[in-house]
Amino acid sequence: MSKILVVDDQLSHQEMIVSLLKKSGLKVMSANSGAKALEQTEIHKPDLIILDIVMPDINGYEVCRRLRANSATKDLPIIFCSIKGEEFDRYWGMRQGANAYVAKPFQPKELLSTVKRLLR
Repeated sequence: MSKILVVDDQLSHQEMIVSLLKKSGLKVMSANSGAKALEQTEIHKPDLIILDIVMPDINGYEVCRRLRANSATKDLPIIFCSIKGEEFDRYWGMRQGANAYVAKPFQPKELLSTVKRLLR
């Protein structure tokens, strides 16, 4: 069973994404900050990360860059899921090393299909 790490400092967003993924049969864990995301990634070795961008400590862009710079996590699929939905935000997210970008609010099918595509 695939393990997904959901990183979002907004508890309501985090809970919604976690619930959606669990209903799809995925094992899900969560973190509410960039620092905790890096810690959880090292401990639990998820198969994919869904990562918010705007967070109070380490933003999602920096988390993504750090994961890409680490040989153990450089190929880990990362989906940015953020309220920053402009074309430039998507472009910048992909430049930081994300595999996909889903803007909030999103359609549940969109997020699930992106997750399944990247887990193949």
